[in-house]
Amino acid sequence: MTAMSAPAAGRRPFLNRRLATFGTTIFAEMSALAARTGSINLGQGFPDTDGPAQIAEAASRAVLTGLGNQYPPGPGVPELRAAIARHQQRFYGLSYDPETEVLVTAGATEAIAASLLALLEPGDEVVALEPYYDSYAACIAMAGATRVPVTLRPDGGAFALDLDELRAAVTPRTRLLLLNSPHNPTGTVLGPAELAAVAELAVERDLLVVTDEVYEHLVFDGVHTPLASLPGMRERTVTISSAGKTYSFTGWKVGWVTAVPELVAAVRSAKQFLTFVASGPFQYAIAEALDLPDDYYDGLRADMAAKRDLLAEGLAAAGFRVFRPQGTYFITTDITPLGEKDGLAFCRALPERCGVVAIPNQVFYDDRSAGATHVRWAFCKRTEVIQEAVTRLRQLAR
Repeated sequence: MTAMSAPAAGRRPFLNRRLATFGTTIFAEMSALAARTGSINLGQGFPDTDGPAQIAEAASRAVLTGLGNQYPPGPGVPELRAAIARHQQRFYGLSYDPETEVLVTAGATEAIAASLLALLEPGDEVVALEPYYDSYAACIAMAGATRVPVTLRPDGGAFALDLDELRAAVTPRTRLLLLNSPHNPTGTVLGPAELAAVAELAVERDLLVVTDEVYEHLVFDGVHTPLASLPGMRERTVTISSAGKTYSFTGWKVGWVTAVPELVAAVRSAKQFLTFVASGPFQYAIAEALDLPDDYYDGLRADMAAKRDLLAEGLAAAGFRVFRPQGTYFITTDITPLGEKDGLAFCRALPERCGVVAIPNQVFYDDRSAGATHVRWAFCKRTEVIQEAVTRLRQLAR
């Protein structure tokens, strides 16, 4: 056997066939492209400034005083679980027992993975909105379940959910609805009528629901309403959120699940064999962050809304069709007015054309043709960075 050959019994590919179609994430590819070309990275959704200094100081204090430096409790440190429960009550009037109905995870990504691995079995179907965050598809595949997409489609200046299509997607094999509102990448925020219809469907068909609400504090038009707050939904909904998007500490990887005790226990059973525990000192810091006053949340929302408008106007001036988001910190555009048809090719060429990186939405679809001309841009960057990106993008209009 040569050094480069597979073992005799290794004629089957090394990678589990459930993951074979996923490869390297588009975020890794585009961030590497940004670094290699020195381009402005409006692709991957991470801020280019840190969050509140007082919260960073809280993390430092925790490390230096020995809080969380060893394995924290499996469900999360009590201070953070209590803060999460207070947050849900304060903003949404939802009451959760921090002892039995809150679970801390290594970011929302682990919360999603643990929830799907815990609640799904081979043969189950999962109805998910597309375009979808890429980890959804991978986690459903790892659980051995089948993804059934319901596509959000352009409707005027936004994307809309077809409730008839959603209802038609549910079959006797459907176990779970996987929702994301505010929605990445389209920026859609499901409104009262849509949420009520989802809740009615879930109750009628006795479905579980996993909701990814990490952008809950970045709603610019309307308000965020947790699905768990609707009649009949608290007992069947796993609500997921995290600290990264709200407090601009994405590297700390602190997320959480809130649900009834039976659902939390199920998710914890899977989570304990993923990371076991994580982010000990940061958990104490995020406990303080969750209790920040209202003016912090108002200021965050106002700052991001201003950046949204700045980038949206710049993209429109460069010739894109712009779908102005109701929430999140992403803008989706259509490249068709620029004479382009392939978003992936467009994004791969864009750094050389004008020194900016974006993400092609087609990688978030089962039917890639549905998002072939759509491109996503992140505006969670400093104002001067967005201004420079807008200046560079004007070259496309010429």
